[in-house]
Amino acid sequence: MADRWYATGRRKSASARVYISKPGTGQVQVNKREAREYFRRAILEMIVNQPFEVTELQSQFDVRVSVTGGGLAGQAGAIKHGIARALVRFDSGLRSSLKRAGFLTRDPRAKERKKPGRPSARARFQFSKR
Repeated sequence: MADRWYATGRRKSASARVYISKPGTGQVQVNKREAREYFRRAILEMIVNQPFEVTELQSQFDVRVSVTGGGLAGQAGAIKHGIARALVRFDSGLRSSLKRAGFLTRDPRAKERKKPGRPSARARFQFSKR
């Protein structure tokens, strides 16, 4: 049986549970679908694979992901964060390169809340002098 490592990644309102297993073929499954089929955009697939490129571990792991919340871009960021954290659990020597690339820091940016008496977070209703 293959060795498995688990980590959670988050971005915006998306949360991803990531399992990486070795030995693997580089296959990434997101919500029981192939990553290429799930994301449908090459840039999002590239974001997901960035931790493997930085650590030079392409196609050595199989990745299984369960992701909820947010849109596709937020989900891709959450998966990237989860993969980076799982790789650190696999080998703590990879921590410095992943930290330098900024993959271990959770991106705190999220949608600002809507304020009362306004149409959205910052917008005002149109002002009429008369």
